[in-house]
Amino acid sequence: MYKPTAPSTWKGRIDTHDGEEGKRWHQGVKQLNLTEETEPADVSQAIAFLGFCCDEGVRRNQGREGAVEGPAALRQAMGSFAWHLDDDVALFDAGDVYCTNQNLEEAQKQLGKKVNTLLSNTYKTIVLGGGHETAYGHFLGIKQALPEGQQLGIINFDAHFDLRSYEKQPSSGTPFLQIADELVADGKEFNYLCLGIQQSGNTHKLFNTAESYGVNYVFAPAMQVYNYEQLREKLQQFTELVDVLYVSIDMDVFAAAYAPGVSAPAALGIHPEIVLILLQEIIASGKLLSLDIVELNPKLDIDNRTAKLGASLLYHVVQQWSQV
Repeated sequence: MYKPTAPSTWKGRIDTHDGEEGKRWHQGVKQLNLTEETEPADVSQAIAFLGFCCDEGVRRNQGREGAVEGPAALRQAMGSFAWHLDDDVALFDAGDVYCTNQNLEEAQKQLGKKVNTLLSNTYKTIVLGGGHETAYGHFLGIKQALPEGQQLGIINFDAHFDLRSYEKQPSSGTPFLQIADELVADGKEFNYLCLGIQQSGNTHKLFNTAESYGVNYVFAPAMQVYNYEQLREKLQQFTELVDVLYVSIDMDVFAAAYAPGVSAPAALGIHPEIVLILLQEIIASGKLLSLDIVELNPKLDIDNRTAKLGASLLYHVVQQWSQV
C-alpha cells in the first residue's frame, strides 16, 4: 500500500542559463523512501510531502470520485515554483500510500504509520489527499507521535463538519467523529474548530452532533477579510487552549470559481485570501504540527484551477513554516 515517489514525478521549467539563481522546487525536492530506516533530516528545517491516493471514502459517501489523483496533481502544480528557501531548509517527497481493493481502513492505518515515522523523525509533515478520509489516517499518525500530556487542537477549513455517523462504515464524511470518539475514549479533549461551514450543506443532525461535542465553528459568510479581527481573536482563543495544531484544508471550502475541481463545489464558498491570512496566524503561533490538503478532484478541475490554488497555499505554508 506504499510506494516511494519516482524521481521523474517532479518536473517543470528549467532555466539553465540562470544557474543556481534559476532553481525551482522540482530541482530541489529530495526523495525519501519510508520502506527503509528513516533518520532525522540533516537540516534544521525539513518539510516532507506524503501522498494519500484514495477516494474510497468519497465513494462510500456518495460523492464524485477522482480525489485519488489529487497528490499527483498537486505535485505537478508545485513543480515549477521558484526556490526561495534558506540554505537550512530542505523539501522531501516521502512517497504515496495507496488504498487498494477498497480497503480504506487498512490504508488509513498505513497512512498513520508513515505520518508517525515522519513526525517522530522531526519532519514537518504535509499530507496530500485524497478524500477527507485522509484526516482519520493522518490523525492516527499524529496520535502515535504526540508527546504524552500534550493537548491536540484540530482546525478544519471546510464547508462540512464531516461528523457523520460511521456506524455502518467510515467514509469521507466521518473522520472527525471518529477522531472525537477516539480522543474521548482515551480520556482526552476533542478540540475542533471548523472554519467555512455552509448551513445548506449540513443537516440538523450534523449541527446537533457538533453541539454535543462542543465544536467551534464559523459560517462561510463570516469568513471575510473585513471580519479579520474577530476571526483572529477566535483563532487565538482556540490556539491558546492547545499545545499543538493539526490543520486540514478541504478544497470544497472555497467558492467554485476558485475551486471547481472538488466532489462538492460551493457556489458561495469562501475567498482564498482569508484562508491564507489565517494560515499565517496559525503558523506564527509556533504550534503547527502537521497539515493536509484534501478533496482535490483533478477529473473535475478546470484549467488546473483547483490544483494551482491548493499548490499556491502550500507554497506560502512552506515559506513561512520553514522559518518557525
